[in-house]
Amino acid sequence: MFNKLKKEDLVFPDLSYQIVGCAFEVYNELGFGHAEKYYQKAMAMALKNKGLSFKEQHYAPLKFKGELVGKLFLDFLVEDKVIVELKKNNFYSKANIDQVNEYLLTSKLQLALLINFTSKGATCKRLVNIRESASSGTE
Repeated sequence: MFNKLKKEDLVFPDLSYQIVGCAFEVYNELGFGHAEKYYQKAMAMALKNKGLSFKEQHYAPLKFKGELVGKLFLDFLVEDKVIVELKKNNFYSKANIDQVNEYLLTSKLQLALLINFTSKGATCKRLVNIRESASSGTE
């Protein structure tokens, strides 16, 4: 038997809703077929218009034993809580999902939204860092 998810079971449901709403606004105005950088510029404008604080191309260092071994750049970090990664694909590739999961593990944040601008609209995949969700007591 499946349990129904309740809003309080989700990680940052209201913030997620606002971010996804911004993606829909961007798609509704721009449509499909543009370079990813234009969706990113439009998304920044939409987030700003919603009054959300965000960092664009946010640097996240990858360290091993205290030494820098890699540099990651998140498309957006919204409200210092949610990673937003934008893509222009008709599907979610394993590489894209792996990339966002790497961002979650490195940043130790709980939630990322992988947003695709497709030929049929904007779509969103929620990715939860189960390690951080379990340690913080929310899932």
